[in-house]
Amino acid sequence: MKSALLELRNVSKSYGSLRVLRGIHLKVREGERIAILGPNGSGKTTLLKIIALLESPDSGKILFRGRVVDQHLASTLRGKITLVFQENAWVSGTVRENLSLGLTFMELEKDEIERKVLEVARLFKLEGVLDKKMQQLSGGEQKRVCIGRALAIKPEILLLDEPTTWLDKENSALIEKAIRKTARTVIFSTTDPFQAKRLATKTFRLRDGHLLDSR
Repeated sequence: MKSALLELRNVSKSYGSLRVLRGIHLKVREGERIAILGPNGSGKTTLLKIIALLESPDSGKILFRGRVVDQHLASTLRGKITLVFQENAWVSGTVRENLSLGLTFMELEKDEIERKVLEVARLFKLEGVLDKKMQQLSGGEQKRVCIGRALAIKPEILLLDEPTTWLDKENSALIEKAIRKTARTVIFSTTDPFQAKRLATKTFRLRDGHLLDSR
């Protein structure tokens, strides 16, 4: 069996007197698609932020490829662990400019950037709107751009916070198909047990701050 790419050991998090996460244990292996299933307000976004190293746990450890993540290691990992939030976040400009945004910081040749943009555009069925302004797109198209932009830089772990909430069936199906086709390790949150069943290789339920294996 493959060793864990990412591991959480006894991770807890509180906001004031509110205990959100309680002694979370999680092992994620390369290539897995992990669903974090739970109702709104159960702590799913907090857990994803901690995995993305955007928030620190109050206690417990995070390990990446067997190494405990300290402040120094965290700074080198932020380009390898990417979180796409539930709300669409994009910069003013075209779809092409948004898809290439992360790639422009990787010191790649223009031809290589364009190749990667087209690769992601094909995956998310965005070839026909590459030169459209982002504000001209539907919410579902904007979501596909946001996830595609994250995938373009080929993160080792892609985190998706409720990736299809509020979307129509067509956009939801396109996003789910792209997630299934990617070779990246994916951890996504959802309130939908049927989506978890369709997409995940392993599902966990977040209940009362505890993460439970949902086999």
